[in-house]
Amino acid sequence: MTDSEIYYRPLPLLSGGRWRLAGGPVGFSQFELLRRGAAPELSDAAPDYVIRALTAPRADILGLSMDRPRIMGIVNATPDSFSDGGSYDPAAHAAAQIAAGAEMLDIGGESTRPGAQEIPPAEEVARILPVIAAAGPVPVSADTRKAAVADAALKAGAGMVNDVSGFDFDPGMPGMVAHHAAPVCLMHAQGLPADMQDDPRYDDVLLDVYDALAARIARAEAAGITRDRIIVDPGIGFGKTLEHNLAILRRISLYHGLGCAILLGVSRKAFIGTIGGARTAAERGPGTLALTLAAIAQGIQIHRVHDVAEITQGIRLWQVLSEGSGK
Repeated sequence: MTDSEIYYRPLPLLSGGRWRLAGGPVGFSQFELLRRGAAPELSDAAPDYVIRALTAPRADILGLSMDRPRIMGIVNATPDSFSDGGSYDPAAHAAAQIAAGAEMLDIGGESTRPGAQEIPPAEEVARILPVIAAAGPVPVSADTRKAAVADAALKAGAGMVNDVSGFDFDPGMPGMVAHHAAPVCLMHAQGLPADMQDDPRYDDVLLDVYDALAARIARAEAAGITRDRIIVDPGIGFGKTLEHNLAILRRISLYHGLGCAILLGVSRKAFIGTIGGARTAAERGPGTLALTLAAIAQGIQIHRVHDVAEITQGIRLWQVLSEGSGK
């Protein structure tokens, strides 16, 4: 068995630990060794290259350090997003998200909910540019799969691209992002929004997603995007069943081994309602907070949420208790 066939997941500790995970507040001293078709094993050791990838501090993103959790507020400039599409004026909502404590905004003009259909780039651009202009001093991410839309957004003042296809949708996206020297979030998705939830299948979802993200990182680097400008997102709910989502969330610290900051987007997702008995998306804030705190305990840095004020409040209380746990 060679090291390349073993996946090393750091086992997070809220207090103490031999190493710091990604240079942040979470420590670890042991590893869970994961192999396809085999039961997990515990180990006190890992190769030096694995430890370097797991412990190296992540680069700042949009001027924000990645040594503590960061809140990304969602602004949907769409009439048909699954949670709140068409329920507010996007520019006014951007201001409200900032007032609620969002440290960055993710502005999207095309719904990527299950079953959503593609819209023309010009329509997407027309939806998001006024919102970017209204965002003021808070850094902005453009949530788009299309190079033409990302190009227009970056020229209008956005600082980052959030591509839910992980560069799979538009072959022009890697070169465009490299040209702008912008940070990019590469998300994993199986299929397109129109059909991604029809029958998603994996051999081992946790490891399959890891390999797919590693391939996306390699493709981005080949296009001239340095790793310190790459963020990864395992894509909860994008071509994944409830069981797939839970398998990823239980062991999400594995993805620190990719050497990038990690973004998590679980906010108001349907599986929260299924488990928590919350029929409407707006009722899923408590479940979102529970998953967010669990992810923070595994060192996840960026949290993309609808309910900024509520999630921020919960994190602050959790941090106060956690910071005192080792005293």
